[in-house]
Amino acid sequence: MDQFLVKPLFGGDAVHWYTPTNVTLWMGLAVVAVSLLLVYTTRGRAIIPNRGQSVAELTYGFIYKMVEDVAGRDAVRFFPYIMTLFLFIMFANVLGLIPFAFTPTAHFAVTGVMALAVFISVTALGLILHGTAFLRLFWIDAAPLALRPVLAIIELISYFMRPVSHSIRLAGAMMAGHAVAKVFAGFAGALGVGAVVPIVAMTALYGLELLVALIQAYVFTVLTCVYLKDALHPHH
Repeated sequence: MDQFLVKPLFGGDAVHWYTPTNVTLWMGLAVVAVSLLLVYTTRGRAIIPNRGQSVAELTYGFIYKMVEDVAGRDAVRFFPYIMTLFLFIMFANVLGLIPFAFTPTAHFAVTGVMALAVFISVTALGLILHGTAFLRLFWIDAAPLALRPVLAIIELISYFMRPVSHSIRLAGAMMAGHAVAKVFAGFAGALGVGAVVPIVAMTALYGLELLVALIQAYVFTVLTCVYLKDALHPHH
């Protein structure tokens, strides 16, 4: 599990809140990758787009459609925030697949901050837009009257568990995949010239990990849209 250790970039072993670390570096590289995709590849704004511009436009359209379909047309004004989340997570996940790289999204500290940001934002938005009517999110009108208080408590607990499940799902998936890849790499190193099976398994696992990296970015973003929909329309 040493691949998940947070290490300072410059001198010493102590890590303070202001210390540049490998987490800082790879999050910065993810931001650079997002900027290259959305700014550099689209700088020409060609009518017939090149490959880079095509990828940027397809990504833009895909996320825009997802926000509109899941959260509704009135959620489109929050599209830049959701697009930023998706691209940052996607590039952080994918860059972490490079040998000797670091995956910041495998750390609960990173995914937890993003999940808390979503949770606080949508809760504040719901309260600002609807006031106390936002609490109707926890009151299930379709249930029998006697069960509504019990269901309200369950819904309330479930609501405050959202940032926990939101963050653990992403970090756990990335950590588990990298740990399994390290195990197969260890087998390959131990077997030497007879490491055909572990190497084939590693190749297949890398393909699976790439798929997981994209799916986990998508799942995090979809859940953000679902939570946003609850804030905009707090009715069962």
